[in-house]
Amino acid sequence: MFDQLKTRLEAFDRRMRTAFVGGLATPDGRRAAFWHFQIMDHAMLRRVWTNLHRIAPGAWRSNQPDPRRLRRFRDMGIRSVLSLRGAGPSSHHLFEKEACLDLGLTLVTRRLHARKLASRDTLLELLDLFETIEKPFVMHCKSGSDRSGLAAALYLLHVENRPVEEARRMLHWRFIHFRNSRAGVLDEMLDAYAEDAARAPIPIRDWIATRYDPAAIEARFRARRGGDG
Repeated sequence: MFDQLKTRLEAFDRRMRTAFVGGLATPDGRRAAFWHFQIMDHAMLRRVWTNLHRIAPGAWRSNQPDPRRLRRFRDMGIRSVLSLRGAGPSSHHLFEKEACLDLGLTLVTRRLHARKLASRDTLLELLDLFETIEKPFVMHCKSGSDRSGLAAALYLLHVENRPVEEARRMLHWRFIHFRNSRAGVLDEMLDAYAEDAARAPIPIRDWIATRYDPAAIEARFRARRGGDG
């Protein structure tokens, strides 16, 4: 029964994606994108669950906002939105891009992954972005749990110069992040930084630029989990 449901959902996903391949310009395309966003991207659940948290002055984290929540963000003073899901012809991005344009919000996109470490260049670009993005800003991924948690930790380390023990709290079960899941590779990254910094203090940007080794960290994570990466 589970396999049948999965097959039907996959077929629905393909059908809806095909219907809005041209964007939101037509009524049929907009309708298909809306239902894809609500069902396949779980926007329905996020109507009542926002995972919104203030990281530091002028910086917030959240799960994927819909247009109504983006309006509330604008009304509370948010100027910029940083999506950690990347850009592309997906339903969530189409609605977010349209809403930000209508509301006068600056939308910036970068792509992180919950179960795989980003490249050195990607993380350095993210740290640079933290220094230039117009504040107040909100960053988000899909659920606001893993990618947003890592980005929030990096923000505290790089911009706020907070200790790694405090930054670690951005990856926590209260945000629906679980270290014993495959997303625990993000914790492994912070562990590697903390170990190096304990031996000789080093800013997070310098560590990423000179010592960060995502392949080695992922291998260590797989070994710790008994090969189950």
